[in-house]
Amino acid sequence: MTNHNLLAQLATNLEGELHYDTVMRTLYATDASAYREMPTAVAIPKTINDIKTLINFARENGSSIIPRTAGTSLAGQVVGNGIVVDVSKNFTKILEVNKDEHWVRVQPGVVRDVLNMELKKYGLFFGPETSTANRAMIGGMVGNNSCGSNSVVYGSTREHVMEVKGILADGSEVEFKSSNIGELQELLAIAERKNGTATLSEKIYREMNSILVKPENQTEIRKEFPKPSIERRNTGYALDMLLNCEPFTEGGKPFNFCELISGSEGTLCFLTEIKLHVNDMPPPEIGLVCGHFNTIDESLRANLIALKYKPSASELMDHYILECTKANKEHSQNRFFVQGDPGAILVVELRGDSHAEIEAKAIAMEAEMRAAGLGYHFPVVYGADTKKVWDLRKAGLGLLSNLPGDEKAVAVIEDTAVDVNDLPDFIREFNEILDKNNLYCVHYAHAGSGEIHLRPIINLKTVEGNKQFRLIAEEIATLVKKFNGSLSGEHGDGRLRGEFIKQMVGEHNYQLMKDVKRIWDPYNIFNPNKVVDTPPMDTFLRYTPGQQTPKFETTFRFTDQDILQHAEQCNGSGDCRKTHLSGGTMCPSYMATRNEKETTRARANILREFLTHSDKANRFDHKEIKEVFDLCLACKGCKSDCPSNVDVAKLKMEFLHQYYKENGVPIRSRLVGNFSKLSGLFSYIPWAYNLVFDTPALRKIANNIVGFHPDRTMPLLAKKTFKNWFKSHEGTKTQRKVYLFVDEFTNYNDVEIGITAVKLLNRLGYEVIVPNHVESGRPQLSKGLLDDAKKLANQNVSLLKNVVSEDIPLVGIEPSAILTFRDEYPDLVDENLLEDAKKLSNNVFMMEEFIAKEIDAKRISKSAFTTEKRLVKLHGHCQQKSLSSLVPAKKSLSLPTNYEVQIIPSGCCGMAGSFGYEKEHFELSNQVGELVLFPTIRQQANDVIIAASGTSCRHQIHDGTGRTAKHAVEILFEALV
Repeated sequence: MTNHNLLAQLATNLEGELHYDTVMRTLYATDASAYREMPTAVAIPKTINDIKTLINFARENGSSIIPRTAGTSLAGQVVGNGIVVDVSKNFTKILEVNKDEHWVRVQPGVVRDVLNMELKKYGLFFGPETSTANRAMIGGMVGNNSCGSNSVVYGSTREHVMEVKGILADGSEVEFKSSNIGELQELLAIAERKNGTATLSEKIYREMNSILVKPENQTEIRKEFPKPSIERRNTGYALDMLLNCEPFTEGGKPFNFCELISGSEGTLCFLTEIKLHVNDMPPPEIGLVCGHFNTIDESLRANLIALKYKPSASELMDHYILECTKANKEHSQNRFFVQGDPGAILVVELRGDSHAEIEAKAIAMEAEMRAAGLGYHFPVVYGADTKKVWDLRKAGLGLLSNLPGDEKAVAVIEDTAVDVNDLPDFIREFNEILDKNNLYCVHYAHAGSGEIHLRPIINLKTVEGNKQFRLIAEEIATLVKKFNGSLSGEHGDGRLRGEFIKQMVGEHNYQLMKDVKRIWDPYNIFNPNKVVDTPPMDTFLRYTPGQQTPKFETTFRFTDQDILQHAEQCNGSGDCRKTHLSGGTMCPSYMATRNEKETTRARANILREFLTHSDKANRFDHKEIKEVFDLCLACKGCKSDCPSNVDVAKLKMEFLHQYYKENGVPIRSRLVGNFSKLSGLFSYIPWAYNLVFDTPALRKIANNIVGFHPDRTMPLLAKKTFKNWFKSHEGTKTQRKVYLFVDEFTNYNDVEIGITAVKLLNRLGYEVIVPNHVESGRPQLSKGLLDDAKKLANQNVSLLKNVVSEDIPLVGIEPSAILTFRDEYPDLVDENLLEDAKKLSNNVFMMEEFIAKEIDAKRISKSAFTTEKRLVKLHGHCQQKSLSSLVPAKKSLSLPTNYEVQIIPSGCCGMAGSFGYEKEHFELSNQVGELVLFPTIRQQANDVIIAASGTSCRHQIHDGTGRTAKHAVEILFEALV
């Protein structure tokens, strides 16, 4: 049988999924590293038997198994040509929590932050916290021996792994846990007695003991491995940690192979269950001393002072990171504590039982630093604002991908760790090496643990950049060895650092590591070519040195880059894999399905792959790209939630536009895009339209014809359009004026909301003027009809550029329509209108933004509204959250003195324009709604007001819960006195 036939047969033997198509293999060919290699297949196992079947298949057919969870590895650990086995979807159970004994049993696909949400109920806490904690999974954290910002207190994952269950290379199940000397001797005796009939697990105990017991091996290990004082140490297999156990070290801790498995990167066995030690919840009070320093060196010397005060974290951000955050919509708001442009900020986390305790420590620490001539500004941040500071620090990795063009901050020497006392000298010499090579570097992360994530700016697409990639790795490896440090502190060896392990630990110890691999994995099936026998670190890269791609002519403007470079801003950090429990909008389709294919990352990857490697004249003309983009709701959540600001909705619109050039526009897309024209025609006979779509049997027939789901209700037409009503409306004539943008939805469907908006503004003392304008173009944009959308954008900017001003702004009712002025128009209009579009966008507001602005200006008062007590539950529109925030909405809805406004922690509602109407998307649309929004609304009493400004959101809420949601203008108008 051919390989394809073998895989087809394998698929029939699995309860889970096996994919060997081009799309899925492409999506799993990369992780968050610089590497790329097409796997043979991708398996999504459902059961332990599935995993056994996959292991047996690999052993019998000369293939290999690559264990994978979130795929956020930075050193290429989960990139390879074997079968990628993704346990992130089905192995997600928290199996048991033991509060009294402080442990928890979990499957490898449990997300770290989700685990802590559950542990919090018991007053417990799993300490190691990676910057990817809202999507990083325990299996991956064990594989990489992950640490995090608080490792000065909680150490690495290794210190918490008590027991593991897994499957060995022969397909047998195994359990590893601590053994005292007597128990270990008994295990060894069994293996000796059986000799040739010993099981693989028994052989592992016997042969590993023979390595560790030899004096010459012990001497070499203790001589060559990183300094014992270095807490972060992932240099090959952790033979030094095993050697520290009894009976090899008197008084050491009990022998436990978990010490070795942690950090082994899935190369020794396949884990199916992990038992972790967990701590009591940390002290409740937190204060962050955010020391501002002139230079990196100054901050690192201050770090040594900070450590005297027993911080729970001491983290560094340099000026490059801080500069990146200025342009990021989300993180610019998190810079509230930053004064001026410091060369570095050291964030020192102090915990205690009281505010006074933290304050006393902070004052003493600041005084000592100032006395040493270190630092010039020391704000202390408390309460909810601490999360903003940490979000700013954690955003470093993704933000570094925001550099326009092909030069990127490359993960190549980013994980070095030395003794914390050596850190200032190490960084000084490190930067001297960079200077010599005409490179500069970004510095951030774990100063308190002797590890700074250092990323040189390199263009890996060039031959010169590829040479720099290797050269800098070689020189820094030599420097790390000089300080007897660890080349990897927490990110692992993988493909990136495996080549240098021999240099780090010496030839003798490297051969021992090869023996370890042979002992555990005699068939070489578990993640081969990682840790040992690693190929050269500059092979199998995402980018081929000197690669050429054509110039892409796009309708959208991609400032300072092209569309391919924008897709390449995605570095694979996987922020789009967070669950609904972690909040945020991105990515609703992944939150609902938990499929990698439905991540923002997948969409960027598939576009990058084909734009880079296609042999077609139109490189967008690939059904594979269309397949992966299909479940993108174009919610715009990624534009703000993604630290790299990858705007996948924009990429989808441009892709569809280019794809349709070769394949034609589908009829349904053309109908949706022409929503305004069709509504205009039917507005002459709204009764006929409503007869069809308000009669269930007729609606189902009509929906089926168009391609909408028969169970989806349809928005009805008003008897009179808003514009017709407004012609006869005699409004207030005052000095305070505002222009109202009448979007296509307000004009035809939500006419009563438009009328209410005018009446509200009139009552508040504003004259409402409807200027001459055309429709927004939102329906056309959503379907990739960019030529049509561009014409409308050009018309609107031309019509309004000399009308709208700071004194008389343009306000809109429907967020998705009015925000086109702020979002798409500047990227869409003709070049001669660009500056006009930018200027216009500064004076365009959602209704809630306008009202909040007027509140701040003291032109709208609470006295105009009722004092009745009401509870308002607010669901924010995706684009409202992405391009603005819910702060103005909450502020405006809080105008009535006793209205309590609570924001529903929902992401996307699931409707997303026409997406939720479409037959093939209806089910997913409802799944998204059921994550947070629907259950929250169902729990509300009948007198609770449900607020939602988006027309699609209100429709989705009605269809999904039977409740009627109101626009902010309706709620405020009804609250007037």
